[in-house]
Amino acid sequence: MKKPFGSPGKASGLILRIGQCLFSTASIGVMTSASGFSTVTAFCYLIASMGLQVLWSFGLACLDMHALRLNKDLHNHIIVSLFVVGDWVIATLSLAAACSSAGVMVLFTKDTGICKADTKFSCNMFPISIAFAFASWFLLAISSYVMFWLVASI
Repeated sequence: MKKPFGSPGKASGLILRIGQCLFSTASIGVMTSASGFSTVTAFCYLIASMGLQVLWSFGLACLDMHALRLNKDLHNHIIVSLFVVGDWVIATLSLAAACSSAGVMVLFTKDTGICKADTKFSCNMFPISIAFAFASWFLLAISSYVMFWLVASI
């Protein structure tokens, strides 16, 4: 069976996992450097969700590096099923956190004008963090699709 792009144990899978990890870390870094983020629950949820995604993606990237270095095959039905469930859970949490944070930003900028009136918020930093979160989720969605395809074909 041909291994598709992004499957575990391939260089493309390692690149996807490293990209997820980097975008999640960037999202956390930008959000925590912005003042006033801790007063908004959605932003705290975004940091927690991205933290989980960093741990998950980093762990799978390490597993991919190990498999690449030792030429191990990770296309075991049980392992790939575990990857699918983990990817789906993390993807759901990440998308929910990014969407809720984006909704709060729309509320702050368009509906209430809090960003114009209140100077304690770093309103120019929040959208950057949210964009990184969406980019991380997009890479995770690609990985989830590949994993689901692998489970169906094994």
